[in-house]
Amino acid sequence: MPPSVLEVANFAQIRNARIDFSDLTVLVGPQAAGKSLLLQLWKLHIDRGEIVDALRSAGYPLENVPELLEAYFGEGMGSAWNERTSIIVDGAQLNFTKILRASKATGKVFFVPAHRALLMSEGWPAPFMRLKADTPAVARLFSQSLYERFTGKEAGALFPVKHRLKASIRDLIDKAVFHQGRVQLQKAGLQTRLALQYGNQQLPFMTWTAGQREFTPLLLGLYRVLTPRQQTKDPDIDWVIIEEPEMGLHPQALTAVMALVLDLLWRGYRVVLSTHSPFVLDVVFALRKLPNDARGARLLQQAFGVTTGTRDFRAMAEAALGKKTSTFFLDFDKDARVTSRDISSLDPGSAESAEADWGGLTGFSSRFMNAVSAVVAEEA
Repeated sequence: MPPSVLEVANFAQIRNARIDFSDLTVLVGPQAAGKSLLLQLWKLHIDRGEIVDALRSAGYPLENVPELLEAYFGEGMGSAWNERTSIIVDGAQLNFTKILRASKATGKVFFVPAHRALLMSEGWPAPFMRLKADTPAVARLFSQSLYERFTGKEAGALFPVKHRLKASIRDLIDKAVFHQGRVQLQKAGLQTRLALQYGNQQLPFMTWTAGQREFTPLLLGLYRVLTPRQQTKDPDIDWVIIEEPEMGLHPQALTAVMALVLDLLWRGYRVVLSTHSPFVLDVVFALRKLPNDARGARLLQQAFGVTTGTRDFRAMAEAALGKKTSTFFLDFDKDARVTSRDISSLDPGSAESAEADWGGLTGFSSRFMNAVSAVVAEEA
């Protein structure tokens, strides 16, 4: 079995956190609670060879642990490690000396970072070495992946493309994000850029909506793991991590993203999300509850609003309903240090407030509804 348990103590702001990874794992919690740090640590453990090679190729000496932390997490992170720090994977201490000696290897974790639109300078991703040292390595690797995938590619359509995605997912994306627009790879001389085409009109990347600019690098990045029909899964990749899939997106567009997550599960990847969106947990809650009902796949299809490609979506939904999910809440204690809590049951009736309000994602709206209800009651 691949590694599945990460335990972190006294690292940066994290006092104590334990994540038991499932087929689909979700991390929730307030800003700066360490969700990204945990996900980056997970990739560092699994993909040490890819990471060390990329950093050394970019000119980082990596002679000690602080240098590795600065280069990997970004400038200023060298002090995150101290003599009390403990990072354990499946019961074994993470050995940074061994990480520094790691040989070049192909990464098994495909990591989609937050703020991905910022990596698309003037509509094209920058290679790893052109991004500054304060940019976390996971973001630089994602940008490099996009750069390698589309540099040298012939001009033409990138979305929609027949057979690239399931018809039901293409339809959800079109209705929610592009509205019959076509994402094009455009070349002018030596320059390659993304453009959004509506009829004869070509819109350069920076004129797109914020949601389109956030969604497009996510979609194009996932093309790496959403392989063509004849190959269900990329044999090199086992994990897909997506930070804040909701960034810049209307709930309808986020529905399309979560349909992509179902597809990833159907293909056999283990998926990890960090989120501030209650809608993401709505989907996870459905995946926990609907397997107990014979109508589960059909009800999930209806919830996603799928009306085309229903056979493919139904098969994907059935596969996703057979997967195990887990959710972890990271929060600050009275000393402003972070601890984790397993809230996987997502039981709205739980006596534990963290579980009942899904790590605070539903609690705030409930408080405002209570305030309004009090006024309505008095007016009545």
